[in-house]
Order: sequence, then C-alpha cells, then structure tokens
Amino acid sequence: MGSIQIRRLTVEDATLLQQIGRTTFEQTFSSSNSKENMEKYLEEGFSLTKLQAEIDDPNAEFYFAMQDNSIIGYLKLNIGQSQTEIKNDNALEIERIYVLKEFHGQNIGQRLFEKALERANAQNVDFIWLGVWEENRRAIQFYTKNGFVAFDKHIFKLGDEEQTDIMMKLKLIE
Repeated sequence: MGSIQIRRLTVEDATLLQQIGRTTFEQTFSSSNSKENMEKYLEEGFSLTKLQAEIDDPNAEFYFAMQDNSIIGYLKLNIGQSQTEIKNDNALEIERIYVLKEFHGQNIGQRLFEKALERANAQNVDFIWLGVWEENRRAIQFYTKNGFVAFDKHIFKLGDEEQTDIMMKLKLIE
C-alpha cells in the first residue's frame, strides 16, 4: 500500500470528481434512500456543468486523496459567499469529505480533515462548520472525535425527501 497524497483539483479533473463523487455518495447513502431519490440527486448534484462551476469558484476548493495514482477520496471546502448556509467571512465550511468504502478505517478521512484544518488556519478563520445527516453515525462520530460540537439543524433535500442534517462547528479561535 503506497503513501497518501492530497492534491488540489483543477477544472480538468471534473470528470474524475464526478466519478468519485457519485460512487462515494452512492456507497454512503443508497441503502437508506430510494433508488429514485438517489438517481435524481446523483444526476443533479454531480452534473459535469455543476462540478466545473464549483471547481472554478474562487471561494471553493476541492482536493483528491490519492494512493498509487488512484483517487480514493475527496474533500470540498467553501469560504465566504460560497458557503452553503452560514456565509460568514470568518468561517470555512467542509461541504464534503468522502472516502471509498474499501478505504474506510485507514485514516484517509482524517488526512482530508487535516487538509481542511490546514486551509482554515491559512485563511485565519474563527471556526470550521459542516452539516452531517443525523443518521450518518460514522461521520458524526468522526467529527465529534475531531472536536466538532452540534449547534443547529437544517433540512437537506434528497430527491423528494427532506432529511435533517446536524450542523456541527469546530472553534479555532476563542
């Protein structure tokens, strides 16, 4: 098993991002959602046009976790007005950390989180925040272990179903 590299994406990586994004989202959520809702979300949320625009956004950053030239996970960060909800200039949002199922338990998510922490410190933000589905116990446990605390809830729409996300925050500056 080779070492893990974290590299930033460019717009030329959009197709690769689409593949890893759809695969990891499906692995994570397909057993808990209808096929129709999953298909609708994967089509809309991971369209090439949407992903290219997101990669091009100067207030968003994507990173791949790579091992032996294979993409095994990815990270999406947002600052400023590109944040999905809070839009605080002193905050950084982790919109996505996903790792292929076969690499769970190998600290890949932790490496991606450490990249997010590095970027938050470079941006000199007060806190990092995110939303995580209330039924995604594995992710909630991961974020809690890394110092995040719940502070609110919001609705995430998957297809025609409304789901509740727990909003979590990690304070960097008191």
